[in-house]
Amino acid sequence: MGNQEIIDRDTYRKIKKINREELTKFILQYGDELLGEQGKTIDLPALEEKLSKIKGIGGKRLEEIMIVIEKFLQE
Repeated sequence: MGNQEIIDRDTYRKIKKINREELTKFILQYGDELLGEQGKTIDLPALEEKLSKIKGIGGKRLEEIMIVIEKFLQE
């Protein structure tokens, strides 16, 4: 990766001052922005299909999980 600057100095200072919960939210938001810049999207039906194959996740639980994921993506 070399000396490529990933975040600027102001963002670095902001990160140093925030707590774990705020940092988690920041990282997720920053990752979403990076994915958006790359033009990548999440294929929800494919995700739902893969989740349905996990042992112990039934139809009702899968529906609840998908609702949470959809709400999260809308934020």
